[in-house]
Amino acid sequence: MAISIYFSLLLIFLSHVLSSHAEPFIGVNIGQVADNLPPPSETVKLLKSSSIEKVRLYGADPAIIKALAGTGIGIVIGAGNGDIPSLAADPNAASQWINSNVLPFYPASKIILITIGNEVLMSGDPNLVNQLLPAMQNVQKALEATSLGGKIKVSTVHSMTVLGSSDPPSSGSFAPGSQAGLKGILQFLSDTGSPFTINPYPIFAYRDDTRPETLAFCLFQPNPGRVDGNTGIKYMNMFDAQVDAVHSALKSMGFEKVEIVVAETGWPSRGDPNEVGPSVDNAKAYNGNLIAHLKSMVGTPLMPGKSVDTYIFALYDENLKPGPSSERAFGLFKTDLSMAYDAGLAKSSGSSSNSSGQTPSGKVTSTGWCVPRNGATDQQLQASLDWACGQGIDCGPIQPGGACFEPNNVASHAAFAMNMYFQSLLKAYGL
Repeated sequence: MAISIYFSLLLIFLSHVLSSHAEPFIGVNIGQVADNLPPPSETVKLLKSSSIEKVRLYGADPAIIKALAGTGIGIVIGAGNGDIPSLAADPNAASQWINSNVLPFYPASKIILITIGNEVLMSGDPNLVNQLLPAMQNVQKALEATSLGGKIKVSTVHSMTVLGSSDPPSSGSFAPGSQAGLKGILQFLSDTGSPFTINPYPIFAYRDDTRPETLAFCLFQPNPGRVDGNTGIKYMNMFDAQVDAVHSALKSMGFEKVEIVVAETGWPSRGDPNEVGPSVDNAKAYNGNLIAHLKSMVGTPLMPGKSVDTYIFALYDENLKPGPSSERAFGLFKTDLSMAYDAGLAKSSGSSSNSSGQTPSGKVTSTGWCVPRNGATDQQLQASLDWACGQGIDCGPIQPGGACFEPNNVASHAAFAMNMYFQSLLKAYGL
């Protein structure tokens, strides 16, 4: 009887299998401003030994793209800011770019997104800003001419400074000076089903406010939380707050349904003596807890039950990057292919690296993690929650003060309860 009820309740849920064939949401940036990087073939072996399922390149290096052929790893390639004027002015230039950087490799190499420029709206160059959308449109038309429209998306990457307001998250809005340029871009993303890509770095928030509780908030570690006075939602980490601020900004412009992708986020493992925040312990805490948070599938308070596709910066240190020492110290791995620290990226890694106490504590197996189906009502979710907690599982963690009480919404609590019940069934039946 219990199993029958369980499967009827599962109609409200959708199982996401945490494997490379289902919901790839953990990616990594591969920068190349270095003279000591391993060959692409060794990089691909490293990627295949990890739970990294997407990579983002800052250009379109043919050696790396070719080495990734047949792996199933999603690839983001980029056209640089210097390419934008020609791509905008001449559709033939866009076609040539696609002919050179996509067609020789696709579909063996799984190119999924092309980013046009990086943080262009904050460049201070009005001509470049005005050329950005036409360049994106011409690349899109070139993809459509080769029957790849819809298969490969086109977007551009933004820094968090594109927001004029981000605190509290519900008040998120784009900077007034960016809104005019963004309106056409957002319409393009909406029309083509492409993502809005953003670079949130909680370490920058910590540099502006070095209180211990702010560091804990940025590192997904236990902290008092921060209440959004407009919604009453208590945020327990800066990453969720920043992503939800972007969501609110998109909603304020009428583009709530545009997907958000985190193109870059990370934490340096070392820095200069006068730099605030870089250390191995902090880098391990941020990236390890971020990865565990993503694997939990709990989502953010405004977008519960799914994980935002997130590309961690970066796979390797880049020893030739200019600037302070921290700029050369974001690598998850050393260039000899050993770990810089264990962030929980090995395929066998669970969520043990998470010390934030904000993610479900149940074991997530290859069977999957259930999250609410789109369209499930709060009444349906509450019924599932009440029933599951009545079957003898420990629902204490989602009670006030419990380790998984936040985010405090019925979708997150129901997902926790149903998965704990599911895991108890697997154990009872020896599965």
